[in-house]
Amino acid sequence: MSARFNSSTSDGDAILDVQGLSVSFGALKAVDQVSFRAPRGKIVSLIGPNGAGKSTLFNLVSGAIRPTQGEVLLNGERVTALTPNQLLHKGLSRSFQITKLFFDLSVIENLRLAAQALESGGRAFQPLSRSVHARQRVDELIIQFGLEEKVYELAGYLSHGEQRRLEIALAMASRPKLLLLDEPTQGMSHADTLETAGLIKSLAGDVTVLLVEHDVGLVMTLSDHVVVMTQGKKLTEGSPQDVRANPAVQSAYFGERQDA
Repeated sequence: MSARFNSSTSDGDAILDVQGLSVSFGALKAVDQVSFRAPRGKIVSLIGPNGAGKSTLFNLVSGAIRPTQGEVLLNGERVTALTPNQLLHKGLSRSFQITKLFFDLSVIENLRLAAQALESGGRAFQPLSRSVHARQRVDELIIQFGLEEKVYELAGYLSHGEQRRLEIALAMASRPKLLLLDEPTQGMSHADTLETAGLIKSLAGDVTVLLVEHDVGLVMTLSDHVVVMTQGKKLTEGSPQDVRANPAVQSAYFGERQDA
């Protein structure tokens, strides 16, 4: 059964603390005073109808967009103004809705480039053959993500499901404490979706996962905590069971109303 917790989770338990985030694009308030916390080692999902502001909120947390109001705290440190690269070194990594791989490079070359972030200072630019920490991390990722038979295959020749798995591996290369996954199962077959869900579940504990996902059934099965958005605002949050049973969520998101 999923763990029960809410936005009152103590600061010591929350690796991510989002406080009143807002951003406007002209007259459009894309995200409006959204607050929530993500406890360590848990899977927290953002759901909502198209245009609810999920991806924009994701971009605010990951540093891709600067908020007009509010704060983002990572491990208790205010990181609102940091760039994505600076956040990577603070322990936050993310994948993207559209796969971002070097398709003309092999799986192992993609992994080696991502793992270079583990090399400190000028060592990050040394030849890959001399990057001890990066090589070790690549070996770990190949085993963890079941890529042994695909090591020397070009990323562009992988199936869609394999490419998405590789992208999550790249996001994990820097040993993040907080992993943001944007629609990781988009376009996948049912079998690939189930495999990816199992993979994400296996990551929780060592890393906190913040997930934007359109597959509501997957979210309800996978998540410890769910944040529901609509029209740029947080509608509610809670355990998957509580969110699913919430009449406002049923009406605004699921398009249904269930009697107790």
